[in-house]
Parts: sequence; structure tokens; C-alpha cells
Amino acid sequence: MSVRGLVLGLLVAAAPAFAAPVPTLIENVAVFDGARRLPPRAVLLSGGKIADPDFKGRPPAGAKIVDGRGKTLLPGLIDSHVHAFQDQDVPLLFGVTTQLDMFSPAEATRDVRSRMNSGTNAATADIVTAGILATVPGGHGTQFGLAVPTLTTPAEADAWVAARIAEGSDFIKIVDQDGSAARPLPTLDAATVRALVVAAHKRGRLAVVHVQKLRDALEAIDAGADGMVHLYFDKEGGEDFARRAKAAGVFIVPTYAVFEGFHGRAGGAPLLDRPGLAGLLTKPASDNVRQTFGADRSAKLDAVVGANMKALVKAGVPILAGTDSGNPGTAYGLSMHRELELLVKAGLTPTQALTAATAAPAKAFRLADRGRIAKGLKADLLMVDGDPTVDIAATQAIAEIWKDGEPVSPLRAARRAAIAATPTGPAAAAVTLPADGRIGLFAAADGKPKLTSPFGLGWAASTDSIAGGKSTVSLSVAGAAPNGQPALVMTGEINPAFMAPWAGVAFNPAAQPFAPVDLGAATGVRLWVRGEGQRFVMMGFSTAGGQVPAVAPMTVGAEWREVTVRFADLKNFNRANTMLLLFGAHMAPGPFRLEIADVRLLKD
Repeated sequence: MSVRGLVLGLLVAAAPAFAAPVPTLIENVAVFDGARRLPPRAVLLSGGKIADPDFKGRPPAGAKIVDGRGKTLLPGLIDSHVHAFQDQDVPLLFGVTTQLDMFSPAEATRDVRSRMNSGTNAATADIVTAGILATVPGGHGTQFGLAVPTLTTPAEADAWVAARIAEGSDFIKIVDQDGSAARPLPTLDAATVRALVVAAHKRGRLAVVHVQKLRDALEAIDAGADGMVHLYFDKEGGEDFARRAKAAGVFIVPTYAVFEGFHGRAGGAPLLDRPGLAGLLTKPASDNVRQTFGADRSAKLDAVVGANMKALVKAGVPILAGTDSGNPGTAYGLSMHRELELLVKAGLTPTQALTAATAAPAKAFRLADRGRIAKGLKADLLMVDGDPTVDIAATQAIAEIWKDGEPVSPLRAARRAAIAATPTGPAAAAVTLPADGRIGLFAAADGKPKLTSPFGLGWAASTDSIAGGKSTVSLSVAGAAPNGQPALVMTGEINPAFMAPWAGVAFNPAAQPFAPVDLGAATGVRLWVRGEGQRFVMMGFSTAGGQVPAVAPMTVGAEWREVTVRFADLKNFNRANTMLLLFGAHMAPGPFRLEIADVRLLKD
């Protein structure tokens, strides 16, 4: 049984058959209302709403009384940058009651949004979504194996935005990530970014921009964007940028937590052992929090981010707390508590950091029914021991969470019981291998590569750009191996800007990116290869590695040869929880060309 199934089973077993909702009165509790701390008072919840934020008098008949003495009541936390394609039942367990999803297919969030519309989403965080992001062919966002409708010109922007809104996008996210010659991926030009913003605003939607460099942030301001969902960290923008951002009325989501992992520091790892947070994540999810990329280079990141944040806060630019969860080094819900620590480290007061996770995102994204403790708003609340306006770490001492007025403690208890019963996480679904074992079905159609497979998402280009690298690859189908099978051709360049650079093609065996499947029926991979370059490998990603790959070298020369890679030779790889198989160039800088054909899973 899955962790989610066990949780639901425990809850059903514990729940009364016909439990009528009753009011809840939280007494003697200090309140952070989204902007300031208020002295102890009583707060009345009824019908999923905050009925009275400063209740006086005798408790209503039948009300459930909660003693808040020594505790602080906050609005439920809002994570302003996630990718909510999985683990949607997890964030609420850490006090995150709303997630702003910055890139997921519409179908990934449809169930949650349907429950939101029917008022039956008390067991998971609400999701407000951008849906599919705006990017160019081969640009950032296309490397994950998803079908992404792209655009390249301003003339396409209006129809592109209209299509996203028809799919259910609440706002529009645009990629503008340094399209200079040094970038490994192409990106939208300034005119198209501006046209997308205009098209979104014409339809009453916000337009936010993915940036990572100062020049892209300046371009986003010039385009009229409402906000930036990363903070540039390549250099200091100083007071000049901060003044421009304030004058333009933009908000910024720094996503500090994800970048510290990419800079070699697993800063969120200690949170896994905090009593208020421990025992709620599977082992693979915990391993993901602990992983980093290379040597610790976070001191430089801290210096640049600290300088930029201080200038932004001084200028009064709204800061929103977001984690970029769904990426390596993060965990849904848990990473929000790390992000709050980092915001304070970067120069915000604890009160400002709390506002960045409550009232500020609610205001920025026009969510008028949440983010504050006020009469008539949703009873999405977090109660913690101590005073987080003095010590931000107090958010980690969770005493209770309410979602739509319902306590979350039964969910937390059931989750801990489920994790304790299955400490390594749920088993992945087994895959039935094709009779001939072949997983690489390559062809050319209209001059473009057509890459299919008998199961999973199949094949897609992959480079270290996902981790901030600058390596490149392009794909085509041409010629054939000696056995007559069409060859997939990779051409590109390994750029040493990233500590462990790679470029190649990835096979996604599951229906969702990086979801594990059981390839236990296979013992390895056999394929034909030839090419020119310094070093070629097969990488195996599994939950055992926490998204850090196991790597096996492949001997590749100018002539075709058949190569076999045994899973047993991949250190720290568990084929029963395979997330990705990747073939390409690795580490050695310079141009490369690699051809592969007739890729098969071995069954002997």
C-alpha cells in the first residue's frame, strides 16, 4: 500500500461516520495577522472561515476549545514558487496551506482544483497555477520530457496566452533567462516577453517572469511584468535596480532555498530532525533535501543575495517567500521553513519574512480570501510554540494547523505512522518490458526527430542547464547502426561552468518526470554507439541516489560498436526505483558528437 493510501485508510478508520462541523475557539493565543503581532486573544473559527479574529464573551455552545497559551497563531503559509506535479498531500503537513505552481501540466493539478471549487479540499494545500510556461523551442522548460507549446515571435503571444487561460492557468509565467551566446538554451526575446505581458494583462491576468541574471530582471521590468519568480544572483544590482523595481511595482520571489543546494550547501537538512517537522517525509524525499551539487560555494551566493535583498527591502520592494520545491535539494512544505530562515539571514526581520509567506503573496497574486487573520477569510492557519516575530525558527515548532477550519493534526499523525511503517517509501509500479526489450524507437518526421518508447514519457534532450550549467545539445535522427536501426544523433558542447557538466538524451520511464518505476525485470542496457568526444557515459537516476546519478562509462569510438551497461555496475543505483536513464557526454569540456541506436533493456 502507498503512503498516501495508508494515510487515507487510517483517517477513514478514525473518523466518525457523520461528523457535523463545530466551531473552534482558540483562546489565549498571540496573533500574527499577516503584518504585525497582536497580544493574546481568542479567535473563533466557524464554517471554514475566521468568524471573529478577536472574540470576546462566552464560548459558543458545543465549540471545541483550544488553549493557545504560549503560542502564536499565523495565517497558513503560502509558498510562492513550487512545481506541484507530485506530493500534493505533503505541503499542508508543514503548514503550507497554499501553493503557487509555476509550471505543471493542467492535468497535474486538476483534482486539487476541482476539490477547491467544491469546497472539499481540507486535506491538501490549495493550488493556484501558471500551468504551462512561456518559452521557445528548446528553451528552459522543454528539457523535462513534457509536451510544451512554445512560441518565438510577438505575433504568437496573444493566442498563446488565450490557450493557457482556456486550459485553466490563473496567471502567466514567462521564461527570460539570458539568451546571450554564452547561454546553453535559447530564450524569448524582449519583444515577445513584452507581448506576452500585454496579452496577460488584457485578460486580467498577472504575468511573472523567470530570471536568474540582472540583465534579465531589468528586461522583465521594462516589459511591464508584475513580478520575478527568482532573484538574480550573478551580480549585485544595488540601489539603482531596487529603485527601478519599486517604481515599476514589481514583486520578487528569491527562491533562496533551492539555490543554496545548487551552490553546495544542504541548509535544509537539519530541519529533518526538528520535532515539529520530523517524520513526515519518505526516505527518498529526505535524501533529496540532503543532496548538494559539488563543493560548498554558498559564501559567494550569500554575499550577492544578501546585498541585493538589503537594497530591495530598503527600497520597499515586496518580497515573497517561495522555495522552487520539486527541484533537487528541496521538499514540499519543509523547505518553506528553510526559506524563512534564509530571508532573515539575508536581511529581513522575522516579521517581514512572515509577511513574505502570508499577506504579501496573497496581495501580490490577488488572493483576497487568505494570507491574513481577519474576519471572513479562510480559516487556513498555523499555530506554533513561541514567537516567530522574534525567532523565525519558531515556525518549525508546529502545534497545530487548520485547513478550511479543520485541524490537520490527524493527517500529520497518520502520515508519521505511515512513514514509520514504510521508512523507505512506497514501492514503485513494476513495468512490463517489451518482448524485444527495445525502448529507443527513433525516426525522422518532417525533418525533425521523432523519439518514442513503449512506456513512460520517453526521450528528451537533457543538459546541466537544469542545475545552472551551460552545456548544450541538439538532437536529430540520421543514418543507421549496423543492424539497420535508425540512429539518434546528439551534437553539442560540454561547458565547464558547472561542477559536473553533462549533455545528452534522457529516457523517462514513468508517466511523470522523475517519478520512480520498477525496472526490476531488467538487468541492464545494451545499445549501439559511435561518436567523437572526450568522455561518454550512461547515468542512472534512482531514489537510492536522491536524484544524484550513478555513472558508468561507455567506450565510444569513430566506428559503431555494441555496448552493454549492467545495472549491477552502477554504484548506488536501485533499478526497482528507476527515475531516469541518461546517455551522453560528461565532465570533459569541448564539442562532442554521439550516435546511439537500438537501445534495449536486457532481461538475462
